[in-house]
Amino acid sequence: MHATTHTFVSNARSALADETLRKALGNMKPGFVNRRGATIAKVPEWQQLRDTGKAIKDHTLAHLDFYLDRYEQAVERAGGKVHWARTAAEAREIVLEICRSVDAKTVTKGKSMIGEEIAINDYLEKHGVTPVETDLGEYIIQLRNEPPSHIIAPAVHLTKEQVAETFRKSHTQLDPDRPLVEHRTLLEEARAVLRQQYFAADVGITGANFLIAETGTSVIVTNEGNGDLTQLLPKVHVVLASLEKVVPNLEDATSILRLLARSATGQEFSSYTTFSTGPRRAEDPDGPEQYHVVLIDNGRSAMLGTEFQEMLRCIRCSACMNHCPVYGAVGGHAYGWVYPGPMGAVLTPTLLGVEKAGHLPNASTFCGKCAEVCPMQIPLPKMMRHWRERQAEQGLAPKTVRWGLGFWGYFAKRPKLYRWMARIGAFSLSKLAGKQGRIAKLPLAGGWTDVRDMPAPQGRSFQDLYARSKGAKR
Repeated sequence: MHATTHTFVSNARSALADETLRKALGNMKPGFVNRRGATIAKVPEWQQLRDTGKAIKDHTLAHLDFYLDRYEQAVERAGGKVHWARTAAEAREIVLEICRSVDAKTVTKGKSMIGEEIAINDYLEKHGVTPVETDLGEYIIQLRNEPPSHIIAPAVHLTKEQVAETFRKSHTQLDPDRPLVEHRTLLEEARAVLRQQYFAADVGITGANFLIAETGTSVIVTNEGNGDLTQLLPKVHVVLASLEKVVPNLEDATSILRLLARSATGQEFSSYTTFSTGPRRAEDPDGPEQYHVVLIDNGRSAMLGTEFQEMLRCIRCSACMNHCPVYGAVGGHAYGWVYPGPMGAVLTPTLLGVEKAGHLPNASTFCGKCAEVCPMQIPLPKMMRHWRERQAEQGLAPKTVRWGLGFWGYFAKRPKLYRWMARIGAFSLSKLAGKQGRIAKLPLAGGWTDVRDMPAPQGRSFQDLYARSKGAKR
């Protein structure tokens, strides 16, 4: 997937004009937000769990070299092999070499964001290996030749009707007049087609939600069971994981698992939580003959010790984007790369550079909801501000932004003039709005009023009210 984050503004405009996309995104609130709230309300110790998860990840990151070394030793004791990749290119080459070692022609693949990050599918296809996505959402967008628009729901931008159309175009071996109206019918058709691929695959590739240093175990969390079939049926199981996925022991992994599903889908636990340790043993009835873990840095180690280290606590639950008003309006494709929403606004500039992804930290209302719902308590707005500072320091901010801030700064340095102008502005906007109390079109604010009305100021400013309250107390 090619990085096109510099086109966020134009992407967002197109997304806002897409009625089908807006309909699809409208399904997110009951599907994710409401269910999360209801599930978390049943856990009185929720904040304690968040504190525990944060402490586990902070401890691990502070001793990351130790736990990674311990993890590698445990994997090798179990009969597996760990491969270290500094860059995406190195990771791709390692995976291809593993595939070639068993003359693989077909690879089944579980949902993996790090796989998207290193563009493993495109690379394998260019070298004669056919990757088949087995997660339903990933399978749908693979047929459509689209990137995912969400971390846990890759096809959230599509409607049921669009999926049916895609299946009719792709599954040409089936009856063209078959009914594809019900969700269950679509699911059963995808399941039937994919089942053939599981048995044909020579290699299965999965991601990892956690890597357990004590036992050398990789953990995946799914709701479809596709991950289990992907890693059990082929001769070779390849795990793709970034460095920060490691945790010290099983107890730590299960503690964070209590946070993951509730934050992601509103489930108390995902349908499948699968622990894999090494290849098949002599007494095992099934499993792969080879077990490989490709540990990928690709910019993570450079985040350690910086103001962005806390981003490495992320467990990819998607809670931040599910609650983000910007993501909810424009969807994931507007962000132009693998990671959308608030977490992408922080992580993408780290991996690609602020010169390529500088628009993303500005794609925020700074309402703070992302930090409020993050199970790992990552201060996303604070880190977006850090990127804005770097963008300004390097002169990368658009001229209109620099001029606007300069204009605002002139008045902000002169408090009396600022308050006077604020009163005039509030009074003028109130008059412009009239009895409706909202402004449909506002000069110099087309980016706001093109897609929504602007509420007019009501009454006095905060500063006036504060001054008045202080005077009353005297």
